[in-house]
Amino acid sequence: MRKSFLGFLAMVFILAFAVPGFAEECSNRGILDTMYCDNDKDLVADNALPGECKDPSTLVFTYTPVEDPAVYQDLFADFQAHIKKITGKDVIYYTVHSNSAQVEAMRSGRLHIAGYSTGPTGFAVNLAGYVPIAVKGDEKEFQGYNLIVIVKKDSPIQTMADLKGKKVAHTSPSSNSGNLAPRALFPAQGIVPDEDYTVVYSGKHDQSVLGVVHGDYDAAPVASDVYERMLRAGRVDEGAVRIIYTSPRFPTSSFGYSSQLCPELVEKIKEAFFSYRYTEEMKKAFDGADRFFPITYQKDWAVIRDIAEATGASYNEEGLNAMIAKEKADAEKKAKKQ
Repeated sequence: MRKSFLGFLAMVFILAFAVPGFAEECSNRGILDTMYCDNDKDLVADNALPGECKDPSTLVFTYTPVEDPAVYQDLFADFQAHIKKITGKDVIYYTVHSNSAQVEAMRSGRLHIAGYSTGPTGFAVNLAGYVPIAVKGDEKEFQGYNLIVIVKKDSPIQTMADLKGKKVAHTSPSSNSGNLAPRALFPAQGIVPDEDYTVVYSGKHDQSVLGVVHGDYDAAPVASDVYERMLRAGRVDEGAVRIIYTSPRFPTSSFGYSSQLCPELVEKIKEAFFSYRYTEEMKKAFDGADRFFPITYQKDWAVIRDIAEATGASYNEEGLNAMIAKEKADAEKKAKKQ
C-alpha cells in the first residue's frame, strides 16, 4: 500500500515538472475568455497552436445583422468569391439575426470570418476569440467619424475649460457621440457634463448644430459626419461655427477572423482582405469606401473601449447577457408595433 502511494506521489512529482509548460503556455489572458490566450498582450486572442487550430474545408462568412440580410449577402458575393480564389476554399454566407447570435456563432466555431458592428466588436474579441483587422475605408483612412465640439464663430469660448457655466446641447441620452462619448471623454479634458456645464438635450445632431448657429446653445458635441453633410447640403454656412475639440476617430464596423483558424489559413484570409477592391455596388452602399483599411483592436478601438468603461458597459459574459436582454426587449417592442 505504502509502495503504491509512493508511486502515486512520484507520478504527481513527475507531472508537476514535465507538464508545467502546458500551464505556462498562457502567461497572459487579460480580460479574454478562458478559452483564449494573449501572450503578446495586444488585447486579442493569439492564434491557436499547431495541432489545435482549425482548417475547415468551407469558410463561413457573415456581416453584422441588418433589417434585410439578403441585401448584404448579395453585396458581399464578389468578396466571397475573392476569398475562395485566395484560400482555395468554398465560402458560404451565414445569416445572423442579432449581434449576440453573431458572437455566439464564432465562439462555437460555426463562423470563421465576419464583420461586426462597432460596439459588439468588443464582445466578439473577448468572448469569441475574434481578431479584427480591417474597417471599410479608402487609400488614406478608415471610414469613421469624430466627436467634435462646436461653438459659434464669434463666441468667446476658445477651449474646453471655457465651457464651465455654459449651456451645452447634447443630442439624446442614448446617443454615442451626442451624449455617451462626451461624458466618457470630457473629464480628461478637465470638464464634466452636468457638473461644469448645463446639459440640454436637443433631440438630434443637426438640431444641436443649428441651435449653436442661432445662439440657442453656447456649444454642442456632435458627430463630424453629420456636420460635414450639413455643410455640403448648404444647411450651415462655412465658417458659421468653430471646432474647439476633436476626438480620436470612431471606427465603423470591423472585419476579421477567428483566432482558432490555422496560421497558414489566416495569412491567406488577410491577403484576401487587403488585396480586394470594392465593386461599384459596394462603393455606393458603403458611402464611397473602396477597400478594407487595416486597423488594430488595441489602437483603433481604444476610444470605444474607453467609452464603454466610462459608461459602465463590460465586454464580458454579463455584458453579453445584458445585450441579449436588450435585443429581446427591442424585438418584442417591434413585434407589438406590427
